[in-house]
Amino acid sequence: MKYIAAYLLASLANPKVTKNSITNILNSVGANVDDEQVEQLLAELKNKDINELIASGRSKMATVPTGGSRSAAPAAAAPTTSSAPAPTPVAVVEEKKEPEPEPEEEEDLGLDLFG
Repeated sequence: MKYIAAYLLASLANPKVTKNSITNILNSVGANVDDEQVEQLLAELKNKDINELIASGRSKMATVPTGGSRSAAPAAAAPTTSSAPAPTPVAVVEEKKEPEPEPEEEEDLGLDLFG
């Protein structure tokens, strides 16, 4: 993740991201840099538009279950340009809560610690 984050930061300054720019960003925050991972990332992203990659990733993430509570209302999804069907909203189920019993008052046992 740190390599991808450094790539995205470097791409803001210059669309032609280099190994040196990623290494400089990671070194500036004291992170260890594995040159092989930087080279692999650059090889996989070579000749690809980062904005298109992010857009395709968003459409894939829209179908991933997030695991939250079933009783929560679903969050509104950002509009996408994909042809994938929109997720169906989940019905909100209200649970009946029983009133909590009021705490019983403590009996005075005749013990007074402060007097």
